[in-house]
Amino acid sequence: MFTYETTDRKEARRFRMAQFNGRPATVRSAGATVTGRVRAIVESKSGAMAAWVVTIVPDEPKPAASAMRLAPRLCFAAEDDF
Repeated sequence: MFTYETTDRKEARRFRMAQFNGRPATVRSAGATVTGRVRAIVESKSGAMAAWVVTIVPDEPKPAASAMRLAPRLCFAAEDDF
């Protein structure tokens, strides 16, 4: 799991909408990019500003396009002599 803290209301709302709709969310923080499902959003009012702690469960990485390439399909026309 990945934990991310933000003080931006718009970003927190985006994460809430992703959680509600079951869509993956992407976070870019300190050079790292994490894409996954939002598990929880908790508001923290410990400081002077409101902050939100977002918990994301990362998705499995997708295989590279070259690994997904299938063998070429060969179609041979059958010649029937009746």
